[in-house]
Amino acid sequence: MITLYTYPSLYGLADNNPYGLKVVAFLRLCGLPYQQKHIVDAHDAPRGQLPYILDGGTMIGDSDLIIAHLILHHRLPVDDGLSEDERRIDHMIRRTLDDLYWVMSYSRWSDARFWPLFRNQLLSTHPALTEALLEAAREYNLKRYHFQGIGRYDPDQVYDRGLADLNAIAGTLADRPFLFGDTPHSIDTALMGFLPNIYRYEIDTPLRAFVAAQPNLVDFCHRTAPLVSLTQPA
Repeated sequence: MITLYTYPSLYGLADNNPYGLKVVAFLRLCGLPYQQKHIVDAHDAPRGQLPYILDGGTMIGDSDLIIAHLILHHRLPVDDGLSEDERRIDHMIRRTLDDLYWVMSYSRWSDARFWPLFRNQLLSTHPALTEALLEAAREYNLKRYHFQGIGRYDPDQVYDRGLADLNAIAGTLADRPFLFGDTPHSIDTALMGFLPNIYRYEIDTPLRAFVAAQPNLVDFCHRTAPLVSLTQPA
């Protein structure tokens, strides 16, 4: 049995972090049995980051490395048949999502307009969390934003960057059910990790306003909800 370690759930999603939610969606899409454990302290995780999995005796961190391991060792056909061009697009979308991650994180932990809403929702959803713990996490994240660089920009400049990422994603998805047509692939689980983590949050950031205004992104979030929701439909 695969054990997946992620951050806590929020707003009915199986993880409030897009990378953990991406792995949840992948496991469910491929029908792999797993158990999920929600934790906050990532001290024992590879590179001190979540998500990570234990698969037999193997511990693996980083969502892309996790998925690559699962495809190889469980002989999953999810990406069979992708052309070289499609694999290049897959790579570019993953890197675009990596850029979008910083804007998403900034909107929750740094922006004074939205941080209290995010903090209060975490506290009300998970009583074991404390305000002191979340304030310490916020201070840690503010340092990350400074050293990564995004924390040195004005908020409008930060959001412009994230909106450009979302615009590229919306245009690439276009009117197709999934990125490469009618069949989902591993790159679609990456989109499932990010888009619902923006759209289903009851925090009206500029990112959420953009997603909510794109019919194709909204439709994607609704259609893929069973793969990312905390409780799967029977």
